[in-house]
Amino acid sequence: MSTASLFAPLAITAGEPAGIGPDLCVQLAAASPDIPFVVIADKNLLQQRAAQLGISLRLQDYVAGQENGKVGSGNALVSPHSTPSLSVIHVPLAVPSRAGELNAANSEYVLAALRRAVQGCQAGEFSGMVTAPVHKGIINDAGVPFTGHTEFLAEQTGTESVVMMLVDGGMRRARHGDAQHSVRECAQRARSTGHLDTAETYCGMRVALATTHLALKDVPAAITAPLLENVLRIVRRDLQRRFGIAQPRILVAGLNPHAGEGGYLGREEIEVMIPVLDKLRAEGINVSAPLPADTLFTPHKLAQCDCVLAMYHDQGLPVFKHASFGQGVNVTLGLPIIR
Repeated sequence: MSTASLFAPLAITAGEPAGIGPDLCVQLAAASPDIPFVVIADKNLLQQRAAQLGISLRLQDYVAGQENGKVGSGNALVSPHSTPSLSVIHVPLAVPSRAGELNAANSEYVLAALRRAVQGCQAGEFSGMVTAPVHKGIINDAGVPFTGHTEFLAEQTGTESVVMMLVDGGMRRARHGDAQHSVRECAQRARSTGHLDTAETYCGMRVALATTHLALKDVPAAITAPLLENVLRIVRRDLQRRFGIAQPRILVAGLNPHAGEGGYLGREEIEVMIPVLDKLRAEGINVSAPLPADTLFTPHKLAQCDCVLAMYHDQGLPVFKHASFGQGVNVTLGLPIIR
Protein backbone atom coordinates (compact mmCIF):
# COMPACT_ATOMS: atom_id res chain seq x y z
CA MET A 1 0.00 0.00 0.00
CA SER A 2 1.26 3.50 -0.79
CA THR A 3 2.32 5.56 2.22
CA ALA A 4 0.34 8.40 0.73
CA SER A 5 -2.98 6.66 1.36
CA LEU A 6 -2.42 6.24 5.09
CA PHE A 7 -2.66 9.78 6.45
CA ALA A 8 -3.62 13.38 5.74
CA PRO A 9 -0.97 15.52 4.04
CA LEU A 10 1.87 17.23 5.83
CA ALA A 11 1.88 21.02 5.67
CA ILE A 12 5.30 22.43 4.83
CA THR A 13 5.94 26.10 5.51
CA ALA A 14 8.60 27.57 3.24
CA GLY A 15 10.02 29.83 5.94
CA GLU A 16 12.14 32.91 5.28
CA PRO A 17 11.61 33.82 1.61
CA ALA A 18 15.21 34.95 1.19
CA GLY A 19 16.53 31.74 2.72
CA ILE A 20 16.93 28.08 1.80
CA GLY A 21 13.33 27.07 2.55
CA PRO A 22 11.77 27.76 -0.86
CA ASP A 23 14.62 25.86 -2.54
CA LEU A 24 14.06 22.86 -0.30
CA CYS A 25 10.36 22.84 -1.11
CA VAL A 26 10.85 22.73 -4.87
CA GLN A 27 13.64 20.16 -4.55
CA LEU A 28 11.33 17.99 -2.47
CA ALA A 29 8.65 18.19 -5.13
CA ALA A 30 11.18 17.25 -7.81
CA ALA A 31 12.14 14.17 -5.78
CA SER A 32 8.49 13.00 -5.79
CA PRO A 33 8.44 11.34 -2.35
CA ASP A 34 5.65 8.88 -1.61
CA ILE A 35 4.32 11.11 1.16
CA PRO A 36 1.36 13.46 0.78
CA PHE A 37 2.32 17.08 1.39
CA VAL A 38 1.34 20.63 0.54
CA VAL A 39 3.58 23.70 0.65
CA ILE A 40 2.37 26.94 2.19
CA ALA A 41 4.17 29.76 0.41
CA ASP A 42 4.02 32.40 -2.29
CA LYS A 43 3.55 30.60 -5.62
CA ASN A 44 5.56 33.14 -7.59
CA LEU A 45 8.47 32.77 -5.18
CA LEU A 46 8.48 29.00 -5.60
CA GLN A 47 8.34 29.27 -9.38
CA GLN A 48 11.22 31.76 -9.33
CA ARG A 49 13.38 29.49 -7.19
CA ALA A 50 12.57 26.46 -9.31
CA ALA A 51 13.75 28.34 -12.39
CA GLN A 52 16.95 29.42 -10.65
CA LEU A 53 17.62 25.80 -9.68
CA GLY A 54 16.89 24.55 -13.17
CA ILE A 55 13.92 22.49 -11.96
CA SER A 56 10.91 22.16 -14.22
CA LEU A 57 7.93 22.32 -11.90
CA ARG A 58 4.19 22.76 -12.31
CA LEU A 59 2.45 24.54 -9.45
CA GLN A 60 -1.17 23.80 -8.63
CA ASP A 61 -3.55 25.18 -6.06
CA TYR A 62 -4.04 22.78 -3.19
CA VAL A 63 -7.14 20.61 -3.40
CA ALA A 64 -7.73 18.08 -0.62
CA GLY A 65 -7.00 14.59 -1.93
CA GLN A 66 -4.79 15.81 -4.77
CA GLU A 67 -1.72 16.92 -2.86
CA ASN A 68 1.79 15.79 -3.74
CA GLY A 69 2.46 12.16 -2.99
CA LYS A 70 -1.05 10.90 -3.74
CA VAL A 71 -1.63 8.91 -6.88
CA GLY A 72 -4.19 10.58 -9.08
CA SER A 73 -4.78 13.38 -11.51
CA GLY A 74 -2.47 16.36 -11.41
CA ASN A 75 0.27 15.32 -9.04
CA ALA A 76 3.93 14.34 -9.01
CA LEU A 77 3.32 10.59 -9.21
CA VAL A 78 1.30 10.41 -12.42
CA SER A 79 4.35 9.38 -14.45
CA PRO A 80 8.07 9.23 -13.73
CA HIS A 81 8.59 11.10 -17.02
CA SER A 82 6.05 13.88 -16.44
CA THR A 83 6.84 17.33 -15.08
CA PRO A 84 6.65 17.20 -11.27
CA SER A 85 3.89 19.26 -9.74
CA LEU A 86 3.67 20.95 -6.39
CA SER A 87 0.46 21.56 -4.47
CA VAL A 88 0.56 25.02 -2.92
CA ILE A 89 -1.53 27.03 -0.51
CA HIS A 90 -0.74 30.51 -1.76
CA VAL A 91 0.23 33.11 0.82
CA PRO A 92 1.37 36.30 -0.93
CA LEU A 93 4.61 38.07 -0.16
CA ALA A 94 4.35 41.70 0.89
CA VAL A 95 7.20 42.61 -1.47
CA PRO A 96 9.18 40.58 -4.01
CA SER A 97 12.03 38.58 -2.49
CA ARG A 98 15.53 37.79 -3.72
CA ALA A 99 17.62 34.94 -2.33
CA GLY A 100 20.01 36.19 0.33
CA GLU A 101 18.40 39.63 0.72
CA LEU A 102 16.37 39.88 3.92
CA ASN A 103 13.43 42.26 4.07
CA ALA A 104 11.48 42.90 7.27
CA ALA A 105 8.40 43.72 5.18
CA ASN A 106 7.97 39.99 4.52
CA SER A 107 8.03 38.96 8.17
CA GLU A 108 4.24 38.90 8.43
CA TYR A 109 4.18 36.59 5.40
CA VAL A 110 6.37 34.12 7.29
CA LEU A 111 4.09 34.20 10.32
CA ALA A 112 0.92 33.96 8.22
CA ALA A 113 2.17 30.73 6.66
CA LEU A 114 2.85 29.29 10.11
CA ARG A 115 -0.61 30.27 11.34
CA ARG A 116 -2.23 28.59 8.33
CA ALA A 117 -0.33 25.38 9.00
CA VAL A 118 -1.31 25.39 12.66
CA GLN A 119 -4.96 25.97 11.82
CA GLY A 120 -4.94 23.09 9.36
CA CYS A 121 -3.29 20.74 11.85
CA GLN A 122 -5.77 21.65 14.56
CA ALA A 123 -8.69 21.05 12.20
CA GLY A 124 -7.38 17.66 11.08
CA GLU A 125 -6.75 18.92 7.54
CA PHE A 126 -3.04 18.13 7.93
CA SER A 127 -1.43 15.27 9.83
CA GLY A 128 1.44 17.48 10.94
CA MET A 129 3.60 20.41 9.93
CA VAL A 130 7.20 20.72 8.78
CA THR A 131 8.87 24.10 9.09
CA ALA A 132 11.65 25.38 6.86
CA PRO A 133 14.06 27.81 8.56
CA VAL A 134 13.01 31.33 9.46
CA HIS A 135 15.19 34.31 10.38
CA LYS A 136 14.45 35.32 13.95
CA GLY A 137 16.31 38.61 13.72
CA ILE A 138 14.42 39.98 10.71
CA ILE A 139 11.07 39.11 12.29
CA ASN A 140 12.07 41.06 15.39
CA ASP A 141 13.26 43.90 13.15
CA ALA A 142 9.68 44.07 11.88
CA GLY A 143 8.54 44.81 15.43
CA VAL A 144 7.24 41.33 16.21
CA PRO A 145 8.77 39.70 19.31
CA PHE A 146 9.87 36.27 18.10
CA THR A 147 12.28 33.84 19.76
CA GLY A 148 11.65 30.83 17.55
CA HIS A 149 9.21 28.33 16.08
CA THR A 150 8.93 26.45 19.38
CA GLU A 151 7.64 29.39 21.38
CA PHE A 152 5.48 30.73 18.53
CA LEU A 153 3.71 27.41 18.03
CA ALA A 154 3.10 27.11 21.77
CA GLU A 155 1.43 30.52 21.71
CA GLN A 156 -0.63 29.71 18.62
CA THR A 157 -1.94 26.46 20.08
CA GLY A 158 -2.47 27.81 23.58
CA THR A 159 0.06 25.35 24.99
CA GLU A 160 1.55 26.37 28.31
CA SER A 161 4.65 24.18 28.19
CA VAL A 162 6.57 22.80 25.22
CA VAL A 163 9.94 21.14 24.86
CA MET A 164 12.43 21.42 22.01
CA MET A 165 13.90 18.05 21.05
CA LEU A 166 16.37 17.36 18.25
CA VAL A 167 16.09 13.96 16.60
CA ASP A 168 18.50 12.25 14.22
CA GLY A 169 16.38 10.47 11.65
CA GLY A 170 18.90 10.03 8.89
CA MET A 171 21.30 7.39 7.64
CA ARG A 172 24.74 6.96 9.13
CA ARG A 173 27.85 5.52 7.56
CA ALA A 174 29.55 2.97 9.80
CA ARG A 175 33.31 3.28 10.24
CA HIS A 176 33.87 -0.38 9.49
CA GLY A 177 32.32 -0.34 6.01
CA ASP A 178 30.41 1.45 3.32
CA ALA A 179 26.93 0.09 4.07
CA GLN A 180 24.26 2.58 5.03
CA HIS A 181 22.18 1.61 8.06
CA SER A 182 18.77 2.81 9.15
CA VAL A 183 18.15 4.09 12.66
CA ARG A 184 16.49 0.80 13.62
CA GLU A 185 19.35 -1.24 12.14
CA CYS A 186 21.90 0.86 14.01
CA ALA A 187 20.13 0.36 17.32
CA GLN A 188 19.79 -3.38 16.75
CA ARG A 189 23.44 -3.65 15.78
CA ALA A 190 24.61 -1.79 18.88
CA ARG A 191 22.48 -3.95 21.16
CA SER A 192 23.33 -7.28 19.56
CA THR A 193 27.06 -6.79 19.04
CA GLY A 194 28.00 -4.46 21.85
CA HIS A 195 30.11 -2.65 19.25
CA LEU A 196 29.54 0.87 20.56
CA ASP A 197 32.56 2.84 19.47
CA THR A 198 31.29 3.75 16.00
CA ALA A 199 29.20 6.44 14.38
CA GLU A 200 26.33 3.95 14.42
CA THR A 201 25.70 4.73 18.07
CA TYR A 202 24.54 8.22 17.13
CA CYS A 203 21.75 6.89 14.91
CA GLY A 204 18.46 8.04 16.35
CA MET A 205 20.09 10.39 18.86
CA ARG A 206 17.53 12.53 20.69
CA VAL A 207 18.50 15.63 22.64
CA ALA A 208 15.85 17.63 24.48
CA LEU A 209 16.40 21.04 26.08
CA ALA A 210 15.25 22.21 29.49
CA THR A 211 15.63 25.82 28.32
CA THR A 212 15.72 27.05 24.74
CA HIS A 213 16.58 30.49 23.36
CA LEU A 214 17.80 32.11 26.53
CA ALA A 215 20.90 34.14 27.35
CA LEU A 216 23.46 31.97 29.13
CA LYS A 217 23.53 34.28 32.15
CA ASP A 218 19.80 33.66 32.67
CA VAL A 219 19.92 29.87 32.53
CA PRO A 220 20.71 29.01 36.20
CA ALA A 221 17.74 30.98 37.51
CA ALA A 222 15.49 29.41 34.88
CA ILE A 223 16.30 25.84 35.98
CA THR A 224 13.67 25.52 38.70
CA ALA A 225 12.22 22.37 40.21
CA PRO A 226 8.76 22.90 38.62
CA LEU A 227 10.30 23.55 35.21
CA LEU A 228 12.58 20.51 35.32
CA GLU A 229 9.79 18.21 36.48
CA ASN A 230 7.41 19.50 33.82
CA VAL A 231 9.97 19.16 31.03
CA LEU A 232 10.83 15.59 32.00
CA ARG A 233 7.17 14.59 32.17
CA ILE A 234 6.56 16.04 28.70
CA VAL A 235 9.62 14.29 27.26
CA ARG A 236 8.58 10.95 28.74
CA ARG A 237 4.96 11.28 27.66
CA ASP A 238 5.77 12.20 24.06
CA LEU A 239 8.47 9.56 23.72
CA GLN A 240 5.72 7.11 24.61
CA ARG A 241 2.95 8.74 22.56
CA ARG A 242 4.84 9.93 19.48
CA PHE A 243 7.76 7.50 19.32
CA GLY A 244 6.23 4.32 20.70
CA ILE A 245 8.83 3.84 23.46
CA ALA A 246 7.07 2.09 26.33
CA GLN A 247 9.58 2.92 29.07
CA PRO A 248 11.79 5.79 27.93
CA ARG A 249 15.28 6.02 29.41
CA ILE A 250 16.33 9.63 29.91
CA LEU A 251 19.85 10.76 30.80
CA VAL A 252 19.96 14.19 32.44
CA ALA A 253 22.92 16.52 32.05
CA GLY A 254 24.04 18.52 35.05
CA LEU A 255 24.01 22.29 34.77
CA ASN A 256 27.52 22.91 36.05
CA PRO A 257 30.91 21.47 35.05
CA HIS A 258 31.28 17.93 36.45
CA ALA A 259 27.60 18.16 37.47
CA GLY A 260 28.61 20.54 40.24
CA GLU A 261 31.45 18.42 41.68
CA GLY A 262 29.51 17.71 44.85
CA GLY A 263 28.55 21.35 45.27
CA TYR A 264 32.01 22.85 44.83
CA LEU A 265 31.25 24.04 41.28
CA GLY A 266 27.64 25.01 41.85
CA ARG A 267 24.76 23.77 43.98
CA GLU A 268 21.93 23.63 41.42
CA GLU A 269 22.34 19.87 41.04
CA ILE A 270 22.02 19.29 44.79
CA GLU A 271 19.36 21.86 45.62
CA VAL A 272 17.17 21.76 42.51
CA MET A 273 17.83 18.82 40.25
CA ILE A 274 18.40 15.80 42.49
CA PRO A 275 15.16 16.20 44.50
CA VAL A 276 13.14 16.32 41.27
CA LEU A 277 14.92 13.33 39.77
CA ASP A 278 14.50 11.32 42.99
CA LYS A 279 10.78 12.12 42.99
CA LEU A 280 10.33 10.97 39.39
CA ARG A 281 12.31 7.79 39.93
CA ALA A 282 10.09 6.98 42.90
CA GLU A 283 7.17 7.07 40.44
CA GLY A 284 8.90 4.59 38.17
CA ILE A 285 10.15 7.11 35.62
CA ASN A 286 13.56 6.13 34.26
CA VAL A 287 15.72 9.23 34.68
CA SER A 288 19.37 9.41 35.65
CA ALA A 289 21.04 11.49 38.31
CA PRO A 290 22.65 14.69 36.98
CA LEU A 291 25.58 13.59 34.80
CA PRO A 292 28.65 15.56 33.70
CA ALA A 293 27.89 16.83 30.21
CA ASP A 294 31.47 16.38 29.02
CA THR A 295 31.18 12.58 29.26
CA LEU A 296 27.44 12.18 28.81
CA PHE A 297 27.57 12.12 25.01
CA THR A 298 29.95 9.19 24.71
CA PRO A 299 28.83 6.17 22.66
CA HIS A 300 28.64 3.95 25.74
CA LYS A 301 26.30 6.37 27.54
CA LEU A 302 24.13 7.07 24.51
CA ALA A 303 23.59 3.36 23.94
CA GLN A 304 21.90 3.26 27.36
CA CYS A 305 19.26 5.90 26.72
CA ASP A 306 16.41 7.00 24.49
CA CYS A 307 16.93 10.72 25.06
CA VAL A 308 19.37 13.13 26.65
CA LEU A 309 18.02 16.18 28.46
CA ALA A 310 20.45 19.10 28.26
CA MET A 311 19.98 22.09 30.52
CA TYR A 312 20.58 24.76 27.88
CA HIS A 313 20.84 25.29 24.14
CA ASP A 314 24.60 25.21 23.65
CA GLN A 315 25.14 22.32 26.06
CA GLY A 316 23.27 19.83 23.91
CA LEU A 317 23.05 21.15 20.38
CA PRO A 318 26.75 21.39 19.46
CA VAL A 319 27.16 17.66 20.10
CA PHE A 320 23.98 16.81 18.25
CA LYS A 321 24.88 18.90 15.22
CA HIS A 322 28.41 17.52 15.13
CA ALA A 323 27.00 13.99 14.99
CA SER A 324 23.88 14.62 12.92
CA PHE A 325 24.27 17.81 10.88
CA GLY A 326 22.07 17.61 7.81
CA GLN A 327 20.22 14.58 9.19
CA GLY A 328 18.54 15.91 12.32
CA VAL A 329 15.20 17.64 12.80
CA ASN A 330 13.69 19.74 15.55
CA VAL A 331 10.54 18.20 17.04
CA THR A 332 8.35 20.24 19.37
CA LEU A 333 7.09 18.11 22.25
CA GLY A 334 4.00 18.99 24.25
CA LEU A 335 1.98 20.45 21.37
CA PRO A 336 -1.48 19.09 20.52
CA ILE A 337 -0.23 18.83 16.91
CA ILE A 338 2.81 17.21 15.30
CA ARG A 339 5.67 19.50 14.39
